[in-house]
Amino acid sequence: MPSSLTTLFSCIDNTTLSGTDSVESVAAFCKATAAMQTIEVPHVASVCVYPLFVETAKKSLAGTSIRVASVAGGFPAGQIPLNLKLDEIRYAIDSGADEIDFVINRGRFLQGGENHLFDEVAAAKEACKDHTLKVIIETGELVDAGHIYSASMVSLNAGADFIKTSTGKIPVGATPFAAYTMLCALRDFIKNNKKEVGFKAAGGISTPSDALFYYNLAEKILKDKNITNQNFRIGASRLTAKMFKILTE
Repeated sequence: MPSSLTTLFSCIDNTTLSGTDSVESVAAFCKATAAMQTIEVPHVASVCVYPLFVETAKKSLAGTSIRVASVAGGFPAGQIPLNLKLDEIRYAIDSGADEIDFVINRGRFLQGGENHLFDEVAAAKEACKDHTLKVIIETGELVDAGHIYSASMVSLNAGADFIKTSTGKIPVGATPFAAYTMLCALRDFIKNNKKEVGFKAAGGISTPSDALFYYNLAEKILKDKNITNQNFRIGASRLTAKMFKILTE
């Protein structure tokens, strides 16, 4: 089995963000995720849940190396006041979240709000403290390459640890075009700032071949970087079990 597939599996943020999630279903999801490990196959990077279920996920994953990520910021639209976004981040972290997937206000950004975006992400990073902040720019709504590049760069300059393609809650999720644009921004930021930051592809990635495409694209654009779950993630809900089956057949 190609080592890249094993590495790729360890980069998955296994995600459950359904309106029908419950304490029972999230606990079962976490236990099933934790069970997907062998001597040859590592754990996924994290389980991603709504803030309400962070405590459940943390308890269910105790004793594993799997991190708990939580969406925040008025997911998925981001159309709530900043103070409420920050309260949601703090709630998730106080509940045990290791990582925050923070969604930006795209409407404000598209109205020329680059300064607002910077301030929003900087405040989110401050609220996260030393926890990982992934900033979701929702490329399917930004559409234009200039907007995608700008939102990526502003977010990185404001303190994002990762930039992420999509919430997975609109028709257009991750695309090669958007990923290429974001990875170019990431490459340029790293070159100019000498800081390690990462990229997360999410939204509609349901097959191993889809995931491998984004992994290979990251390797090509960030050609002097070793691609691991420290700088690359795949957000997925249907992919994980498929990949585990391939890796263990």
